[in-house]
Amino acid sequence: MVFESFSTAAAVVLGVTFVLAFIMGAVANKTNFCTMGAVSDWVNMGDLGRMRSWVLAIAVAMLGVVVFESMGLVNADGAFPPYRAGQFAWVEHLLGGLLFGIGMTYASGCGNKTLVRVGGGNIKSLMVLLIIAVIAYFMINPLPGSSNTLYSLLFYGWTNPLAVNLGSGQDLGSLVASGEGAVTARLIIGGILGLVLLFWVFKSADFRSTRDNIIGGLVIGAVVVSAWYITSNVQVGDDMDAYELRAYVQEWDFLADDPEGRPAEAMPWSSQSFTFINPMGQSLRYVASGFDNAVLYFGVIALFGVIVGSLFWALVSKSFRIEWFASFRDFVNHFIGAILMGFGGVLAMGCTIGQGITGISTLALGGFLTFASIVLGSALTMKVQYYKMVYEDEATFFKALITGLVDLKLLPSSMRKLEAI
Repeated sequence: MVFESFSTAAAVVLGVTFVLAFIMGAVANKTNFCTMGAVSDWVNMGDLGRMRSWVLAIAVAMLGVVVFESMGLVNADGAFPPYRAGQFAWVEHLLGGLLFGIGMTYASGCGNKTLVRVGGGNIKSLMVLLIIAVIAYFMINPLPGSSNTLYSLLFYGWTNPLAVNLGSGQDLGSLVASGEGAVTARLIIGGILGLVLLFWVFKSADFRSTRDNIIGGLVIGAVVVSAWYITSNVQVGDDMDAYELRAYVQEWDFLADDPEGRPAEAMPWSSQSFTFINPMGQSLRYVASGFDNAVLYFGVIALFGVIVGSLFWALVSKSFRIEWFASFRDFVNHFIGAILMGFGGVLAMGCTIGQGITGISTLALGGFLTFASIVLGSALTMKVQYYKMVYEDEATFFKALITGLVDLKLLPSSMRKLEAI
């Protein structure tokens, strides 16, 4: 899709993004698609229904990306954020995922669920959104009166030296082949892995009978693929040449007829799909700029679209209701959770959607490690909360943590400190 002007091309991308995000918000609200809920159902009830829905979304997104990429219809190599970067910052994915998993448990939902709950009238989630936005913004942008970001002050100095250089890319295809061979390798690896995941998802008769879980997984996965497609194929050009939006912005002075209307950065116009933590920071910047279109990006529209889509379904289903904190402790939990999600989501370069679905769809190692870390962080937090609630004073944090690790089969049963209930 080639357009004569950048403004027209950008409007198409942002317009389609809003529609896709609207669908995501409405469907997530309607089907109760919730990644934290998926972990909670598994840990507390042994119910894998919503976990299978999440994995279904992963499989659909993965299969869509590897097939479209083999056809030249998706370009995930130059994505924003750079999921396939050769520098594998494993510590950041591990730590960020753990922090995010803990945080989303305290804050009653991940980044996407926070937006869905805001659309449904939840004031608690609005506070979570604002806190994440501030932290996400200053993780990337300098603090007032300083040249340092929160990331450079707190993490870069010790996490960056531990990163592993994997060469041309960290995705599974690039690790076994190069050039065109990497594309073929991704198709084979992603195809096999995606089909295995689909088999695991649909082998459950209970899951096959739950329409909402199936719809949620299919639609969320398809929306992620659709965003990859639209951001990879809209270009600006004339009869001679066509340029991807990021390349056009980079060469603005030579290609654009009018100096006005130039975006503040080129990278946010790369091929990409849904993620929600960094876009919260982008949205804060957009509002603080007085709604300057120079900083109106995919992520800002995606965030807005999910909220509006959720609001639409809440009104249609008559489920919209204002929710406030049940107690001061509830407020503190959400406050702490939001802080952890802000740090963790940026550090891991994505959330349960941004890495758990979008990142994994590129077959990047960071996506898989972040996904596992988020699930572990959330599951352990739930276990600790459960044992401390049941045993009260007897259950110290250490005892609850060790017992939780035993329950998750990460430590031998001989190390159990508290009796299972």
